[in-house]
Amino acid sequence: MATHNFDDALVIGVGGFGKVYQGFINSGATVVAIKRLNVESQQGAREFWMEIKLLSEVRHTHLVELIGYCKEGREMILVYEYVSRGTLADHLYKRRTTKTNTSTSLTWEQRLNICIGAARGLGHLHASTNKSFIHRDVKTTNILLDENWVAKISDFGLSKGPTSLSKTHTTTAVKGTFGYFDPDYFYTQKLTTKSDVYAFGVVLLEVLCGRPAVDTKPGEEPINLVQWAKPLIKKRELDRLVDPSLKGQIRQPCLISFVAIANNCVHESPNLRPTMAEVSSQLVHALSLQRERTRGIRTKGFQSSILEDQLFFVRGLAWTLGMESGGLMSIAFCVLTDVSF
Repeated sequence: MATHNFDDALVIGVGGFGKVYQGFINSGATVVAIKRLNVESQQGAREFWMEIKLLSEVRHTHLVELIGYCKEGREMILVYEYVSRGTLADHLYKRRTTKTNTSTSLTWEQRLNICIGAARGLGHLHASTNKSFIHRDVKTTNILLDENWVAKISDFGLSKGPTSLSKTHTTTAVKGTFGYFDPDYFYTQKLTTKSDVYAFGVVLLEVLCGRPAVDTKPGEEPINLVQWAKPLIKKRELDRLVDPSLKGQIRQPCLISFVAIANNCVHESPNLRPTMAEVSSQLVHALSLQRERTRGIRTKGFQSSILEDQLFFVRGLAWTLGMESGGLMSIAFCVLTDVSF
C-alpha cells in the first residue's frame, strides 16, 4: 500500500478536505503526495472532480501535477507529485530549522523568484485557453515549494471554471480564506480572475512583511495585513513594512517596485488591478532592479540612473492601470524627495 494503509505517521497535511499523506509508488521508487478526501465533507465530491477536471485540462511548471486518482464507493483519492519543501507559509512563519538547529529564513531573492513562479502559474490558470479558471483560494499555504524552491500553485478544489474571459461567476456561497477575500465580492457577489489577483496581492505583502494575512494573538484584536500595510504605504514608510529578517537585503528601487505591484493588486476596484500576466512581468522587472550592480551617482541614498529607470517604471505601471494621478505616483514621488529606508 502506497501509504502503509494511511498511516498517520505519513501525514504531511491536514485540512477541511481531509488528509494528505506522503506515499510511494512504482515499488517505492517514486515519492508522491496522496490526498484522501474526507467522506463526511459535503464539498468533498465536488472538489474531487473539480481538481481532476482542472489539472487534466491545465498543466504548467508552476501548477502542482496530478498523477492519478481513484474513486471507489465513498473513497476518493488524488495522487500528486511530491513537493518536498512544504508550503510558502511554512517558510515565512514556522522558520524551519537546519540540521544545526539554527533558524532559517528565505532570502529576498528567493522570495522574489517564488513570487514570480506563483504569478506565472496563476496567470496560466487564468488564460491558458479561451476559457478562464478562477482559483478562489490563493494563499501562502496553497503555494508549494519543491527541492529547488520552485513555486507550485495547489489546491484547486474551490476553483470555478471554465468561465468566459469576458464574464464573471456569481455566487452567494462564500468560499476561500478570510484575509484574502476580494472586498468587491461582498458588494457584487461576483468572482473574477481579479479576485485571485487581490488574494495574490495579499500573498505579496506576506512575503515582504513576514506577517500573516490576518494576525490573531490571544487577547488582541485580529490585524488585517492589507489594512495595516496601506496606511504605511500612503505615508511612504516602506521600511516599516519589511520583515526584520530581510533588513539590509532589499535594494531600494526593488522595494519600491514590489510595493507598487502589491498595492495595485489589492486595489479596491477590480478594474484597476493588473492581470496576473502583468504582475509576472512587473515582478521580473523588480528582480532585475534587485540584481543591478551599483552604478551612477548617488543622490539621497539612491543611484540617479536607477531613479530614472524606476520612475519610468512606476509611471508606466500607473499609466497601464489608469492611475496616473493615484497612489502609484505618490510612491514614485517619495523616491525623489526626502524619504530614505
